[in-house]
Amino acid sequence: MIRLKDVEMEYENGTKAVRGISLTIEDGEFVFLVGPSGSGKSTIIKLLTGEVEPNSGRIMINGFSVSNISERQIPLMRRTLGIIFQDFRLIEKKTVYDNLAFVMRAVGAQSREIRQRIPYVLQLVGLEQKVDSYPSELSGGEQQRVAIARALVNNPDTIIADEPTGNLDPERSLELMSLLVKINELGTTVVVVTHEKDLVDRFGKRVVTIDAGRVVNDSVGGYVGGQIHAGT
Repeated sequence: MIRLKDVEMEYENGTKAVRGISLTIEDGEFVFLVGPSGSGKSTIIKLLTGEVEPNSGRIMINGFSVSNISERQIPLMRRTLGIIFQDFRLIEKKTVYDNLAFVMRAVGAQSREIRQRIPYVLQLVGLEQKVDSYPSELSGGEQQRVAIARALVNNPDTIIADEPTGNLDPERSLELMSLLVKINELGTTVVVVTHEKDLVDRFGKRVVTIDAGRVVNDSVGGYVGGQIHAGT
């Protein structure tokens, strides 16, 4: 479960990015987070991953209190999260298998677990035949699926995808979002930050709209209240 209660976040330059947001995402939900440029979406992602701390309010993620978490607990909290970035962030000199194995070793996984888990995850994202390929040998859509596999490989409770379709054409974007829906149906909570209105409307999931650092709409079925603009 993700819970934000009266969260405020102001940067050192005086920008008030988040203004008293309260929001709950239950285990197993699929949620789109949308809003115009500068609305606060990126700051919310940074708050959820512990990259920045709120000025006030409380954040709970999968049983951890982010607001007063100890240094020792931060890696444990982050293991419950799988993050998917727009720019993939794959290690170019490592194969698909080694990109995934690197992430598993970082959290202390043993060799046997790595050998068992990686084929399963690659099959889930449809890349079992690309296990020995390097990122430069893959299409953009394939690289993004490797990024999804990397987010899944440590079996997180929650996937957070930050503009995951930003570098993909409409057909690949639809495939990618369908894959995230499939992952959600297997029990993983999924939060997707996006500006792609057509995708949001197509899937009929819960949509939380952020504007000027506040939640201005929380509904099911599509984006309500205007246009979604690119950027965060």
